[in-house]
Amino acid sequence: MRLSSIFTIVGTFLAAAVFCVLMASFAVRIIEDNSRLSVRNTLEQNGLSWAEVDADGLQVFLAGTAPSEASRFKALSVAGTVVDAARVIDQMLVEDAKIMTPPRFSIEILRNDSGLSLIGLLPASTDREALMAAIAKATDGAPAKDLLESADYPEPETWEDALDFAVDSLSLLPRTKISVDSTRVVVKAMVDSPADKRRLETELARAAPDDVRLSLDISAPRPVITPFNLRFLIENGVAKFDACSADTEETRTRILRAAGRAGLETKADCTIGLGVPSPKWGEAVEQSITALAELGGGSLTFSDADISLLVQQGTPQNVFDDVVGKLESSLPDVFALHAVLLEPEDKSDAAQPEFVATLSPEGLVQLRGRVGSELARQTLDSFAKARFSSRSVHMTARVAEGLPRDWSLRTLTGLEALTYLSNGAVTVTPDELTVTGDTGQADASATISGFLADKLGEGSQFSINVTYREELDPIASIPTPEECEAKIASVQSGRKINFEPGSSTIDGNGAAIMDDIAEILRECGDIRIEIGGHTDSQGREEMNERLSQERAQAVLNELRARRVLTSSFTAKGYGESQPIADNDTEEGREANRRIEFRLLRPQPVEEVATTLESLEEPGEEESGATSAEQEEPADEQN
Repeated sequence: MRLSSIFTIVGTFLAAAVFCVLMASFAVRIIEDNSRLSVRNTLEQNGLSWAEVDADGLQVFLAGTAPSEASRFKALSVAGTVVDAARVIDQMLVEDAKIMTPPRFSIEILRNDSGLSLIGLLPASTDREALMAAIAKATDGAPAKDLLESADYPEPETWEDALDFAVDSLSLLPRTKISVDSTRVVVKAMVDSPADKRRLETELARAAPDDVRLSLDISAPRPVITPFNLRFLIENGVAKFDACSADTEETRTRILRAAGRAGLETKADCTIGLGVPSPKWGEAVEQSITALAELGGGSLTFSDADISLLVQQGTPQNVFDDVVGKLESSLPDVFALHAVLLEPEDKSDAAQPEFVATLSPEGLVQLRGRVGSELARQTLDSFAKARFSSRSVHMTARVAEGLPRDWSLRTLTGLEALTYLSNGAVTVTPDELTVTGDTGQADASATISGFLADKLGEGSQFSINVTYREELDPIASIPTPEECEAKIASVQSGRKINFEPGSSTIDGNGAAIMDDIAEILRECGDIRIEIGGHTDSQGREEMNERLSQERAQAVLNELRARRVLTSSFTAKGYGESQPIADNDTEEGREANRRIEFRLLRPQPVEEVATTLESLEEPGEEESGATSAEQEEPADEQN
């Protein structure tokens, strides 16, 4: 019995021990799982998902590779907020720091007459002493300021080639700025002449290493061209330059394009230099080349602001006069033109001088031919602009020598005779003055004849061939008042001036008919017109009368807005008092709503005899007279 009791007690203790171990193991597992899950969730919420979490009993292990030391420390701190920091075991690694990108190595070398300056960043491996020695050798010992910095990074592969080329270039460049980096050398320099510029560009391009890009900006002062000259020729249909000067690239392009239009086919160039006589050099050259092409051939020579135009034989005199006159008028002020038409071998074939003034039916005036002086040409131009219109006058007459002494008087007289014509021409020659054309003045021929005889003298030769045309007569062409009334009625026969309902505002379609009526009234001149407004019988009579008056006045205002003289016009509203159709139908009411234009004609009244007349002629019946007149509206016409 004693032994069995002992076994029972021992078994009980063993069972209890096993149970306690199992319960302790279960509790530890629960603690491990809770710690691991809580720490992992908290790390992920803080953006630390790279960290790995494990637990062994009460200890929490953090593993993984942190992107930086700061991230590792942050992970430890975050885990310490969940469990006791003493329980957190750090097994994390930190990524190796990235290798920093090397800086951009570059040097600016500035050289002028006082020496050199070097600014920039060098690799630490560059031998600075050797560099300065090479620079001193290339510049014959010119003083140099070393303002360079260095950095301990590997130098680029092509750095030495670019630097050596830049140093060697200094021997050719007394005034320069050289920018050097590992792949490119930029050279900016000033040289003494265009020839030096071309030579230097060639030498540097040949010496540049194959693995280094070279950018050149070499400038040279423009030469001073004196005199500033140009010579262009067209001979036997072939155009060429003997000399060409320009002040800018733009001017050179403009001149060469003008030459191309004139027939230049070979390659040409213009020297760009200083000394141009006017900023409008390109404009003057372009106009002159164009004129030479119009004349067919010859030579054009510029010497500063003096222009010599020599035109080949066979060019018609009138063409020569027109083109040269046009060129003289359009050239900039500073330029002076001397034009010569080579005379034919048989001088008897030379054309006699003439001056022609023409007036077109549109009012355009052209003056061409020859005048005796620049003052005479300016006088003719001013007179024409005063008598006609400054915008309509086109002067192409040229100044010529050897004209008759009375040439200026004859040309000015002929131009004044042109003012009597509606269109035509006046031609002045040494022997005769001829006037031809159309006129609206019935007595124009007699007037012109008397005017010319008075100005030129009784023995002067002139010819007048002027035709009177009634349609050009400003008085005969004015329609009679009755014709005006009929024209307006004709316009209104197919269309109507309508208004917005109950308003005096003309509707959107009324502008066209108002334009046509205004045009007729402008032609009619000063006539007396009544503008009558009429309505239908809808509404009160007083309201209709007022509305008709407002509508008639609105039409009058529209005519004034179209620059019609309305001082003799009246506006009167008749309301519904003068219907022309039945107001019981819509068609009739539409017809009654109208605007009428009526001519006011003077009506004669009987003259009352005076007391003296009654005594002298007793018993005689009073006769009607028209010495007093009263204006009354005529019968309705539309």
